[in-house]
Amino acid sequence: MTGTAPMIEDYALIGDLHTAALVHRDGSIDWLCLPRFDSPACFAALLGDENAGMWRIAPQSPDAVPHRCYRDDSLVLETEWRTTDGVVRVIDFMPPRGEAPDVVRIVRGVSGRMRMRMQLRLRFDYGHIVPWVRNRDGELSAVAGPDAVWLHAPVPLHGEDMSTVAEFEVSAGQCIPFVLTYQLSHLPAPHFADAVAAEVDTEQYWHEWIRQCRYRGRWAPQVRRALVTLKALTYAPTGGILAAATTSLPEQLGGPRNWDYRYCWLRDATFTLQALLGTGFVDEAHAWREWLVRAVAGDPRKLQIMYGLDGRRRLPESTLDWLAGFAGSAPVRIGNAAAGQFQLDVWGEVLDGLHLTREAGLGATDTAWDIQRALLDYLEGHWRDPDNGLWEMRGPRRHFVHSKALAWAGVDRAVHTVLEQGLDGPVDHWRSLRADIHREICEHGFDADRNTFTQFYGSRGLDAALLLLPRIGFLPWADPRIRGTVDAVARELTVDGFLLRYHPGADNDYSSDAVGVDGLPGGEGAFVACTFWLADALHCLGDTVRAEELFEQLLDVRNDVGLLAEEYDPHAGHQLGNTPQAFSMVGLINTARNLSGSSTATAATGSHQDLHRISLPTSALSP
Repeated sequence: MTGTAPMIEDYALIGDLHTAALVHRDGSIDWLCLPRFDSPACFAALLGDENAGMWRIAPQSPDAVPHRCYRDDSLVLETEWRTTDGVVRVIDFMPPRGEAPDVVRIVRGVSGRMRMRMQLRLRFDYGHIVPWVRNRDGELSAVAGPDAVWLHAPVPLHGEDMSTVAEFEVSAGQCIPFVLTYQLSHLPAPHFADAVAAEVDTEQYWHEWIRQCRYRGRWAPQVRRALVTLKALTYAPTGGILAAATTSLPEQLGGPRNWDYRYCWLRDATFTLQALLGTGFVDEAHAWREWLVRAVAGDPRKLQIMYGLDGRRRLPESTLDWLAGFAGSAPVRIGNAAAGQFQLDVWGEVLDGLHLTREAGLGATDTAWDIQRALLDYLEGHWRDPDNGLWEMRGPRRHFVHSKALAWAGVDRAVHTVLEQGLDGPVDHWRSLRADIHREICEHGFDADRNTFTQFYGSRGLDAALLLLPRIGFLPWADPRIRGTVDAVARELTVDGFLLRYHPGADNDYSSDAVGVDGLPGGEGAFVACTFWLADALHCLGDTVRAEELFEQLLDVRNDVGLLAEEYDPHAGHQLGNTPQAFSMVGLINTARNLSGSSTATAATGSHQDLHRISLPTSALSP
């Protein structure tokens, strides 16, 4: 990275549906895990400095000004540099995975002549291991333990300060390709991709994929970019979709809220399925549903909130103490201890997601219904238990209202499955259970004095997740308790026009450094997905003008290539948290469809269901 303070929005994404790299606007790839998203990084300057690994290609002139964009609706990144000497374009992409993962960087002269510099510093195991490097006839190999990387370059390479450097000139019409390829060190060197042919293949792949998009609303370019990003976060072998491509990008600069998001969260399932089905991507929705069924199969008592890309359960959390963290935000974590938390809402999220796919016409299976029946049995015996909640609180367990409401939703979907799909189940018993859950939430999770639902039983605090109550069918939008809740959330959790998840500080003090309700010190930024939820709520309550203004405000938060991180600091005007964040991109897609009124028209399956809701609407808007 350059000497200036790093910003999360400085990064663009390239990937091959197995892994992804982050490219800084200065031409440096500062994050790359090989061969998978969750593998140890060989470029980790993102979380430390250049000594942790990076690969930069940029003009030697300090006056060169970059301008970048994706080529149409693809994941081919173009960065154009202009100086008084000429114009050069660097094209970065990862072609669809073949024999081995490749990162291709093509330097093309546009006009004049420009002196360029390439610097490659490979550091395996998140910057911890310096590989053994050999250079033979323009082909560089780097080996350490199980990992090996080759660089094929048509320019002379030399060693300098524990890195590999090339200095060269490029003139108008000239093309100089660099191909970096990974292979397990005990295997023969792989074949290098033909850079020019790979460029054509990669662009064609993305153009053919995005052609399936059925969204034709006002924000079509923004929705297509969000869909391409969501696809880029998909692990092709299993269909699992990551929360984000990175770990430990901070929710507060200099703070400890740094988590590994290179895993698949179950609660994202319904949101993601709704976005995919509603825009025409049935194959991706089916693959995600199948990943979900495989991941949750087994003892429902051992259901986790998240799983690995392939459905593995063990995600032990540890810290990488040799990395200083992004902008000094330590610790850097790999793995995620929240995988062992009890989060009641996940049972409801899974039941809701599977119900959505059945209603959308993806087809029911005996296995899926058997799993749902087992999940319902567990839910019935544990819905009264306190949990860690939607936001993975690391403090004491509580009776979170959103968690109880999702338990209600899970039972509600079972009732409708029996009544509408003809599957077997004790529908009268489930109706009674649904009513019991609904009654308790309204009695213990509602503050009548303030006319709002609360974050947890007995609390006076609020939670942005309360905005989802009408969207899962718990109460209709017209209910005065829902309007009171939306008004309270908007009033008390809004910071400079953006919504917090909740007040993280002690006693709802946003600026407090004391340990707060979530068991952690310090604060965090506004949560992007929650702000999309508020725009949806305003629209559903009839205030479409404010809803669209808020949506446009959120679009302005995207970086120059259309990406959103998890959070946003409205005071500093910078993105926070892991990036690009699937939850944020899905929120953009769903809200655009909601505001466009295009949800039914663009439903991929032609289902009569109104898929613009986070969950399918139900006729039971009361117990």
